[in-house]
Amino acid sequence: MTPLLLKALLFGVAMLATVVSSTHQVKADFPDRPITIVVPFAAGGPADVIARIVGEHMAVTLGQSVLVENVTGAGGTTGTIRGAQAKADGHTIMMGHMGTHGAAPAQYPNLKYDPAKDFAPIGLVAATPILIVAKKHFPADTLNEFMAYVKSHQDSVSEAHAGVGSVSHTTCSLLQSIMGTKTARVAYRGTGPALNDLVAGQVDFACDQIVNVAPQIRAGTIKAFAIATVERSPVVKDVPTSQEAGMPQFMVSAWQALFAPKDTPPKALAALNGALVKALDDPTTLARLLELGSVIPDKAGRSPQALQQLVESEVARWARVLSH
Repeated sequence: MTPLLLKALLFGVAMLATVVSSTHQVKADFPDRPITIVVPFAAGGPADVIARIVGEHMAVTLGQSVLVENVTGAGGTTGTIRGAQAKADGHTIMMGHMGTHGAAPAQYPNLKYDPAKDFAPIGLVAATPILIVAKKHFPADTLNEFMAYVKSHQDSVSEAHAGVGSVSHTTCSLLQSIMGTKTARVAYRGTGPALNDLVAGQVDFACDQIVNVAPQIRAGTIKAFAIATVERSPVVKDVPTSQEAGMPQFMVSAWQALFAPKDTPPKALAALNGALVKALDDPTTLARLLELGSVIPDKAGRSPQALQQLVESEVARWARVLSH
């Protein structure tokens, strides 16, 4: 072999090594393509809106587009299964909440996922408080009066909810268990129709997320008896907390959180959590979430470990409530 040919061969080997190393580096980087957040509910709902708000800021941090894919059905469990079965590389994650990752195991005996074992927690995004609301002309002005009336008129009053497995159904199951009542429970195909009939006076009361009912409360088209938070919400500041109103047991939130499929690489999870934390620290993003009435987790509450503990505690809690 001539010196010139040997030199050319060595140069080729060096170039090949460089290409291989470069290719390996690209594959090791995360993310290397757009990220999809699977939202197991229809566009426009609380989970969807919150996913889009935080996703917009996370995209800036991660340097890739963040897309939202709405997969509806079966109280959110259809989309949650899609999230659990996605490729575990961090590029497909999902927005779960109190229903999909807390109450679902108690409501669906043949559930095809385990909230505590089939996901890698990324972080808690926001809590969306629940309010006890009633039609405008409901014959009660305080929570104690509401409880007394419902107890004495169980055969005639009705509760509206957005379908079995929905947040409104689950949280009002808790309410009725606390009150010891069993009223008629009217199922609707979503929160919108249920709220419309509540405003029209066709049904008597409901439990729902602040983002859905705050505008109607402020407009005076429905009345609110309590909000299930430790402190009052600035969005509906005249509504007392459940503790102030005399029902401290009714402390519940339709929290929203990001999850990845189990076995997602730690590097990807760390990048996703870091992007989420930055989004929640951003003044503009924070303001948009607070306008919805959301409660933002503190620093400790944003960790994957804190979210894992929340999921496990919520699964146990709703198993007790919904078994009655």
